[in-house]
Amino acid sequence: MRLAMKLGSLFLVILLLLELVIFVLLYQALLNSRINEETQELISRGNNHRDVLEKKFDDLTLHHVALMEQQATTKVVITDTHRNILRSSSEIDSKMKDILNKKINVTHHGVLIESDWQDKAYFASVSPIVINGKHKAYVYMFLDTRFIQDMNRHLKDEIINVSLISLIISIITVIFLSRTITKPLIRMKKTTQKLSRGYHKVSLDINRNDELGELALEITSLSEELYRLQRERKEFLANISHELRTPLTYIKGYTHVAQRPLLSKDEREKYLNIIDEEAENLTKLIEDLFELAKMDQTQFLINKKEVSITQLIRKVIDNIKPAFSSKKVTLDFVTDGDYRLKIDDKRIAQVILILLDNALKHSAAGTGVIVKVSDSKDHLLIQVIDQGEGIPKEELPFIWERLYRVEKSRSREKGGSGLGLAIAKEIVELHDGKITVTSQLGQGTTMTILMSKEVRR
Repeated sequence: MRLAMKLGSLFLVILLLLELVIFVLLYQALLNSRINEETQELISRGNNHRDVLEKKFDDLTLHHVALMEQQATTKVVITDTHRNILRSSSEIDSKMKDILNKKINVTHHGVLIESDWQDKAYFASVSPIVINGKHKAYVYMFLDTRFIQDMNRHLKDEIINVSLISLIISIITVIFLSRTITKPLIRMKKTTQKLSRGYHKVSLDINRNDELGELALEITSLSEELYRLQRERKEFLANISHELRTPLTYIKGYTHVAQRPLLSKDEREKYLNIIDEEAENLTKLIEDLFELAKMDQTQFLINKKEVSITQLIRKVIDNIKPAFSSKKVTLDFVTDGDYRLKIDDKRIAQVILILLDNALKHSAAGTGVIVKVSDSKDHLLIQVIDQGEGIPKEELPFIWERLYRVEKSRSREKGGSGLGLAIAKEIVELHDGKITVTSQLGQGTTMTILMSKEVRR
């Protein structure tokens, strides 16, 4: 037997075994990943409802919680400690009743009490409502398991189909094996080994006009899909962290200030108004995050109205100035007029806040930040100028990318999640504007927003 046939026969056996292991691992990874994602989301939704009800446990809140779930794929049932049903988002069938009657032993973090997707009709979680140290009620969340069963059947069919195709290609490869195709087969084997170890970002030659090229394309597509799912989960969690941190910090800070006993009535009223405004912004932010979770990528709804951009920026500066003062960084506002634009004031305020927050993070004590509004021929210019550490020239094209941070090793307290500038850029572009940056190491950075004087959409 020729050496090529010997190598081909040996490689065929190894390839078939390897493909079996890879497909099984990929099948289990995809299925388990989806199950884990859905069950964790189920527990999270239950905990969110639990948190709302712990703050205000009354009939109206119970009604709102049930109403929220009526349009979702999940179902909610709220019971008292004696399993009496207080409110539900849909009719309760016998299988749900069986779960409701199960003996449970839960912590305040909420737990999954039904995870058997093969034999049971629902995934189920429970989150206890604790008020004044006592169990008041339970929030049960249900998710139909049929989508996992369908996904399981589909994955098995796909694996069988791909396996059959792979087997045919392997047999043909052995028959017509030559040195010219031995090397790419070995490279493909190494790639599938990387996939089995969880390395999803792979690269193969997909330009071949034969079965090897088709197999390379299938493996590459599969690895890209796994990588995309992993990246989107991380981006979503980072979005939540970045977007909620700033308003929560200000609410907490101004709450402590408003509690000082020596404050005058007017001062306390001023701080309480700021807290109320930040709470309103936070509520809107949470609504956007729920909407974001249903989308494939980040999108913002823009509600435009004519506002004074000058007054809007002054308001943002007043809100954030205590943070600058505590770090001993000056914050000044310079404008040559009172300009009005048709914009979404909350979104543009969010952009200014992101830019000021970044400027503060990278400014040392004793330096200053200037917000400047000026008029040009076709645009209104809004500039945030700092005297901070600056950005390396080679990094400037990448600072708008999601999750990109100039200093990879620095902490989130200084570097953030790497989403702020990406969000700011998207908001500005949705207003038909443009945001640019100039920077010099050791001298500072200037962020410039160019807004059309007439904004149309």
